Amino acid sequence: METTVASIGPSILIKGTLIANEPLTIAGRVDGTVEIKGHVLTLAAGGRLTADVTADTIIVDGQVNGSLTADVRIVVRATATIDGDLMAPAISVADGATLNGKIETVAQRVPLFEVPRLDAASPAA
Repeated sequence: METTVASIGPSILIKGTLIANEPLTIAGRVDGTVEIKGHVLTLAAGGRLTADVTADTIIVDGQVNGSLTADVRIVVRATATIDGDLMAPAISVADGATLNGKIETVAQRVPLFEVPRLDAASPAA
């Protein structure tokens, strides 16, 4: 089965909340909030986001003013300009990209075994 990708063209401006359950490419402008559930969001080189974004994977070639949060990865390409924080388990930044913000790699950690906690009143062994 072939996966189609929805697209917001370069002449389109969206203000408000954008929610999708399919891959999306933005070549236009979105002001507000973008939430792509379980899929890839691609911001094309001419695209502009003034938004907080969440997606499975975020690929940035354009301009972002806002925070980016991905469940899998964020890819920042050389033509990207980002003014905001990035948070994902994996983040890659190409030479030439412009970033102004905090980068945080996060992952769900599953303990191999449970470690008992010692309270301050217990004697050390």
